Amino acid sequence: MTTVPLIANPAAGGGRCGQRLDAAVARLRDGGLDVEVHRTRGPGHATELARQVWASGARRLLCAGGDGTTYEVLNGLFPLDRGDVRPTLGILPLGTGNSFLRDLHLEDADAAMAAVLAGRRVPADVVRADHEGGRLYYANLLTVGFTSDVGHTTNRFFKPLGAAGYAVATVVEVARLGARPFPHRLDDGPLDTAPYAFLSFSNSRCTGGTMQMAPDADLADGRVDVIRVGPMGRLDLLRTFPKIYEGTHLAHPRVSSATAHTVHFALDAPVTVMLDGEVATLTLRGLEVLHHAVEVLA
Repeated sequence: MTTVPLIANPAAGGGRCGQRLDAAVARLRDGGLDVEVHRTRGPGHATELARQVWASGARRLLCAGGDGTTYEVLNGLFPLDRGDVRPTLGILPLGTGNSFLRDLHLEDADAAMAAVLAGRRVPADVVRADHEGGRLYYANLLTVGFTSDVGHTTNRFFKPLGAAGYAVATVVEVARLGARPFPHRLDDGPLDTAPYAFLSFSNSRCTGGTMQMAPDADLADGRVDVIRVGPMGRLDLLRTFPKIYEGTHLAHPRVSSATAHTVHFALDAPVTVMLDGEVATLTLRGLEVLHHAVEVLA
């Protein structure tokens, strides 16, 4: 029987992952899976562990936590020379957001564990984000502007509230709402220098748990869905933003959508960026979709 490494973040979901982990591992083992648990000790450790297990020869691995844990695991795998081998990843949603799995109709840990035990694989894209200091990889979304500010405030103050923390942070950040240009070009199109309240470059439909930022996104179509929100008053934003839970915000005249295989940025300074729930300050240079780069157990 092949041993399958499981990279688990016990702190995910305000510690809920750690509380539920033993039961989840027991269920997988009862289902016939030989699981070897690797617990993270802090931010960035899941990336290190992913590199280690790949170097050991593992080509199928599991991760337990939230979207941030999956993000760290991807960033351990994708800088590596993998040749023609696609990693196979099983995700146990024991953390806060777990937005990525909703595109695969896995709404809870029970469904995710059943998919892992069944071994069904589906291809999924990964997006590479080039910036002045290097490269990062994400599976869910990258966003700049108001939404990245919300992500920063959520992580700093409201993470223990789970998905509700994003809603609280949204109200807080409305007080500082503004718009500015993030010069960018989609594929070979013209340079867009218009001011925006925020931009989102989505690989999957959801963010922040159940918010449908890009309701038409497809995990495996080789393109990112680009959601652009122009200047908007505070009251208008407060009325419109809740519509993101149903994906109906796209009907607003200040909101537009498009798709692209590549995105090129012409930023002259670093900006706050949120990638799969993780916040960083980066001078973005470009995005490229890595088509069917990973197989997900779903």
